[in-house]
Amino acid sequence: MGYTDLDMDLLRSFVTVVDAGGFTAAGAKLGRTQAAMSIRIKRLEELLERRVFDRSSRLPSLTADGELLLSYARQILKLNDETVQRFAEPDSAGELRLGVAEYFVPQHLPGILSRFSQSHPRVHIQVKVGLNDSLFEAQQRGELDVVIALCANPGQGGGRLLRRERLLWVCAREFRVDAAAPVPICTLPPPCIFRARGFEALEALGRAWRVLYTSESIMGVTAAVRAGLGVAALPECCMTESMRTLSVDEGFPELEGIELKLHGENPERGHLMTPLLRFIDESLRPGVRPSMDH
Repeated sequence: MGYTDLDMDLLRSFVTVVDAGGFTAAGAKLGRTQAAMSIRIKRLEELLERRVFDRSSRLPSLTADGELLLSYARQILKLNDETVQRFAEPDSAGELRLGVAEYFVPQHLPGILSRFSQSHPRVHIQVKVGLNDSLFEAQQRGELDVVIALCANPGQGGGRLLRRERLLWVCAREFRVDAAAPVPICTLPPPCIFRARGFEALEALGRAWRVLYTSESIMGVTAAVRAGLGVAALPECCMTESMRTLSVDEGFPELEGIELKLHGENPERGHLMTPLLRFIDESLRPGVRPSMDH
């Protein structure tokens, strides 16, 4: 039985067109013209003998075969990139003490560290999870090398920007808010950026609220929300299929977004941080969205 070998460049072009939202934008990302991107997609379709894009509309949309290919293409490219990186940096070794904002952990960190340890078995990472203040205090005491923490005021403060994210009002899909009653809130304890920003917004609107449920972990807050106990102000990445957002029309004011930043980069640890940051960046790309629902 003969086999057809997929071209990695064609798969990367295909995924980039999807993520960028079009041939022109994808070409700009890959340093190629719109015409060159179209040719690559046509070659991919000829190789597979299937159409992956429906070009009948102004913006190309995926066909059913294209949707199926996208899932495989992401997995193939991910494995390819990790394999190449594994042999490009075979001598990376050492220990890195990493502090991570608690909300980032359930969705992303386990997968990042698992893949990272497979590609860099000689790099040992110690992880401390907590709220911003406790992480920075540990870093000042010399207990942590680098910290991935939240920035309450976008564009301010030091550190390397990893991710910008919306802050949303969320509740269970079946939950209905009583406009005449104080808003039941599920939240982390103070100090918490989400908590403070949510309360300030409600008070500015003159809307009453009461804390119904407090948890020391973001998993506890999301569990309470999914159970229908109340409303929470949470980053967009904490959303699950069993939740919905609450709009301005329902009496919930828009909240300013947040930033996730890396603090404490040091050239001496560059050989450890560079590959880890690459894994983090890959996990946060569009289309990569772990679920917290069970």
